[in-house]
Order: sequence, then structure tokens, then C-alpha cells
Amino acid sequence: MLHLLGAEGQNAISFDLELALYCLDPEKRWDLQSLCHNFQKPQTTLDPKEPGYHAVYLRIFKNVMAEIKQELKDKGLWNLYQDLELPLVTALAQMEAYGILVDPTKLTDISLELEGTMEKLTETIYAEAGEEFNINSPKQLGVILFDKLGLPVLKRTKTGPSTSAEVLEELSDHPIVASVLEYRQVAKLKSTYTDSLADLISPETKRIHSTFNQTVTATGRLSSTHPNLQNIPVRTKEGRRIREAFVAPEGHVLLMADYSQIELRLLAHLSGDPILTDAFRSGQDIHAQTAAEVFGLALDEVTDEERSAAKAINFGIIYGISSFGLAKGINLTRAQAQEYIDSYFLRYPMVKAYLDGLVELGKKEGYVQTLSGRRRYLPNLKSRNYALRSFAARTAMNTPIQGSAADIIKLAMLKVYQALKDAGLKTRMLLQVHDELVLETPLEELDVAARLVKREMEEVYPLDVPLKVGVSYGPNWRDVQSFDYKE
Repeated sequence: MLHLLGAEGQNAISFDLELALYCLDPEKRWDLQSLCHNFQKPQTTLDPKEPGYHAVYLRIFKNVMAEIKQELKDKGLWNLYQDLELPLVTALAQMEAYGILVDPTKLTDISLELEGTMEKLTETIYAEAGEEFNINSPKQLGVILFDKLGLPVLKRTKTGPSTSAEVLEELSDHPIVASVLEYRQVAKLKSTYTDSLADLISPETKRIHSTFNQTVTATGRLSSTHPNLQNIPVRTKEGRRIREAFVAPEGHVLLMADYSQIELRLLAHLSGDPILTDAFRSGQDIHAQTAAEVFGLALDEVTDEERSAAKAINFGIIYGISSFGLAKGINLTRAQAQEYIDSYFLRYPMVKAYLDGLVELGKKEGYVQTLSGRRRYLPNLKSRNYALRSFAARTAMNTPIQGSAADIIKLAMLKVYQALKDAGLKTRMLLQVHDELVLETPLEELDVAARLVKREMEEVYPLDVPLKVGVSYGPNWRDVQSFDYKE
């Protein structure tokens, strides 16, 4: 809507019904009937295809606006809506309109490279299978894996043995399965990104104008579509190659600013655990520190393997990980994994108390909330179904942490956006992906912009532990170097 209003010289809106309803309940499906049911006397059912539908909708919108505003205030959600979500609309609209430059030649090069990788993997898979077959056919793949090679059938579907990613991960010790998994990943990168991104480049601007969605996720996180930039798998070499195609124009660089371990820092702040808090305040390597605490070691005795296990525990705790999930993730027995989790909670007792308290609070109030007061309703905490109840409990533990991270990154976007305007800089905010902001800055503004962005992001919200932001820059989104803040 703001793109249309902008053409008329407008750059702000006074009330956004969709955003307001999202703040009230991010998971509720709001339509004309539910609006009437919640804020007006129930109306007769009206088909959206009927000519009078939109007229009725507009009349109800006018009637319910004051009531929705009041409910936002009554539930402590007005500041979330008025001071965070609504102002962010303007910043996002300008990011969408400006877009990010993409090099189509680089996309073609990467696509050809991925095609070559797929051809080599195909040859490897055929050699390991002893015959040629359609790798993309679950049925034919199943025949090779289970009938010919005799691998164990872990799960069945209506059409036969499952060859899902989950099943193949379990069987990935076998060379052909590892090759198939890699083939699928490369094929997805090629079809989802290198082959489709070119079609999304604007012929006028030579840029991709992604759409940022404010009202999709239950936690408050932004999402993006056309293209979805949240899902580029940057942990793989091929995935990082995709980022190479996102470039800065001549005389500019891309500036990346990324929050370091923001969810773990929020866990320390929200739980108040003194050991975890002190680790962040002292600037320790938090994963090495956790390994030392959990395994009873001196910090300099921690091995890379122990640090990796502690890292899995740290992030797993945020998501309510089970001993089964941890064991699967770092190749332990379930008993060993449970022992690690128990040791973690012994060393960080206030974390345990905080997470358990969230579940109890969710049962009592019907919802949990973030630092900004954003709510997530969890009726299944009282479900008789164990699976539903367990999932709701994990959600109760995670939402205040992940949702607060979303609040902070959104607030940081507002602060950075305004600070750049106030400073009269030409630097533009382009993307927000997870905990990272991507900006485009003229070379002559690099120093001042990097310092401004880091300051605004780190000082955006007062926590009991410091927020840390890593800043890097480069000619594209992949090939970057750290910004040197020395005077």
C-alpha cells in the first residue's frame, strides 16, 4: 500500500488493520466473519466473491478501529503496534522499493557450476548403485537403496519405503546416501535460486525487490518472499556462492551488521542466571565456557569436540531440545545426551527455573510474551494430547527468546533507518535476514556508516549483558572482510 501512497507523495499511514490484528494475536486467521464475531454483532455469512463484500468490510473497518485500538491498549500491546510495527512499515517499503543489485552473469556462472556438480554427483551415484536410474524418483531410489543395496527400511509410506530427507540423514553413513543428499541440496539451490532469481531482476532497476512480510510468523520475525532470502543455506559452500551474486554498484560496498549470539544473550538477560551473565560480560567464548562448566574442565582444557557439543546444548536449550534430539544432533547415546542436559542445568540453575516458569506462566495466563509485550497464545499447554502439549511447552520456552530477538532487530532497523536520515547519509538499508542487516554504502561513507550502524544496533535496548554486533563489508554479500574500528 505504501508503494502506491508514495507515488502520491504520501509516506505514512495512520492505521493498519492487518498489523493491529497481528499484534493482538499473530496466529489467528482474521477475516470478515472473525472481525464481526470479535468486535461487532455477528453478521450473516457473506461470500468474498459477492459485490457487496468489500463495502461491508470497509464499513466494519471504520466501526471496529476504535475498539481494536482500545483492546491493544488494554492488553499492553499499543506500544508494540504504535512505536515498533507501524513505523517499520515505512522503512520496509523503502527497502522493497530500492531493492538490491544482482549480477545476472554471476548467476549464470553459478548455475553452470551447480549443474557441473550435479553431473559429477550423478556419475558417483550411478557408480555406487551399479546402474543408472532416476535419482529424483523416490520409487526408483527406494528400489536401489532398499532392494538392491539392502539398506534398512526406517519408515514406510503408502507407496513404499520412505526416502525422505529425515530417513536419508539416518542412513547417511552409506556413501550413496550421502551423495544423494548432496545432489538434492545442489539441485534445490539451482532450481530455487540461480535459475529463478534471474526472472526476479527488474529490467528497469537491475535489482531484485524482495517483499518483506510483517504479519506471517508467530514469533514476530520478518519473512521475505519473491525471493525468500531467509532460506539461503549459508553453511554450505554452494549456498554461500549464491550470496556472491548480490553485489554493490560501482563506487559502493555492501555493509553487513550481524548480532552475535543474540538469543543466548537474551537467555542470560531473561533468566538472570549469574554464571551465564558473567560469561557474556567478561567477553568469554560462551560455548567454551559452557563446555568448561558442563564437563568440569578448565577453560584451556576444552577441546574443539567438547566446544561443539556445548554449542549444540546452548542453542538446543533455547528450543527445548530433548535428550533424543541432542543425541541425534551430536552423535551421542540418549543417556549421554541426558547427562549433558542435566549437567547444564546444574551449572545454570536459573535457566532451568526460568524455562520451567515460562511453561507454568503460559498455563496460567494462556500466553507467553516477549520484551516488547508481544503475545503468543498457547491453549495446547492444557491439551490432553501429549505431543501437542509437549510442542506447546517447547514453544512457551522459545517464544520469549526468539520473539524478543525479533523485537530487538526490528527496533534496530528503525534506529538505523532514522540515524542514517538524520546524518544525511546516502547509505541505504537493503535487507534484513535473521539477525543480520545488509546495507549499501558509498565508499566515502563506509567509515561513518559502519560506526553509526554498530552504535545504533548495540545500544538499541538495555540488557544485563552487552549486545555485540559484527560488522563487515565487501563488493558482494559473500566476499567480505571485517571492518577495522581502530582509530
